Amino acid sequence: MTWSFPVGRILGTEIRIHATFFLLLLWIAVAAYMQGGAGLAVSNLLFVLALFACVLAHEFGHILMARRFGIPTPDVTLLPIGGMARLDRIPEKPLQEIAVALAGPAVNVAIWLVLTIALGAETQWAGLENIDDPTQGFLARLAVVNIFLVLFNMIPAFPMDGGRVFRAAIALWVGRVRATRIAAMAGQTLAFLFGFFGLMIGNPILVLIAVFVFIAATSENSDVAMRELARNMKAREAMITAFEPLAPDDSLQAATAALIRTTQHEFPVQDADGKILGFLDRNAIFAAMSAEGPKPDVSQVMISDFPTVTLTAPLQSALDHLGRTKSPAVAVTDSGGRMIGYITRENIGELMVVAGQTGR
Repeated sequence: MTWSFPVGRILGTEIRIHATFFLLLLWIAVAAYMQGGAGLAVSNLLFVLALFACVLAHEFGHILMARRFGIPTPDVTLLPIGGMARLDRIPEKPLQEIAVALAGPAVNVAIWLVLTIALGAETQWAGLENIDDPTQGFLARLAVVNIFLVLFNMIPAFPMDGGRVFRAAIALWVGRVRATRIAAMAGQTLAFLFGFFGLMIGNPILVLIAVFVFIAATSENSDVAMRELARNMKAREAMITAFEPLAPDDSLQAATAALIRTTQHEFPVQDADGKILGFLDRNAIFAAMSAEGPKPDVSQVMISDFPTVTLTAPLQSALDHLGRTKSPAVAVTDSGGRMIGYITRENIGELMVVAGQTGR
């Protein structure tokens, strides 16, 4: 995820923190300091860190359950509005998806049981209104927040865990694509209600949550529809064959000229024999051009770690590669390893629109 930074690994999964998370900590510290001095600021910061430790544990509930079904989990990102574990794929079997979705809230229930039974914390719902008040008790606040996380995440709308359970349950009868469309519409409706209520009471956090929910629901619906299309197609049906390549010793000025001259957003870098060496996209061109110091040539800024597929490979495998790697494209090669085209997520999306218009 853009603007996120790795801070370590747990059980083979990289832990990343989004830059906006630090802004949240700064805002909490400043607000608490102005209200009650350094003591309150430290107390509230420690509570927020403990809360996000619970959120991280929630995400590892999903991660560990997904691994039981053979699904890798490259990383998890902490955001101001919670955590986001990135699974290589969502289980397509409804019962497996339900198990993965419920594993996260189950962790919060386990934390709540430890806090209340083993440590004697009281769960008082009134504590949610004064969550930043240290007189409410550290463990009591943490206990009620964990129950709130369970209830909030079980709302039956994307991208909450309840939305995934809802989608999986519907998919048992109407199929995954239609079930996703229904769950996504529920998520978008919820986002509208959150946003409207947040604007009415002047709560920016609710508005932020609304934006996140709407984008996530829309993205999930689009991704599932794209994968359904890709399931029955081959790589050759989606590849771009008319393109302008770059040479590894081309200058950045030459790459910039090609960017302006063509409609391409990414450029294959090939040697004199047509062998693919890497890809250079427009973001890398812009970043290199704005950097100070001597300008490198194309070979120094291109992405050399890129996936390849054959002409007859399932299109879904190319889509999987695009989700797992940072490469802007997947190279399509012939039996001799020579590149004859490439596939981007954008042109798969365009293919999806065309297929929808033609009724394929």
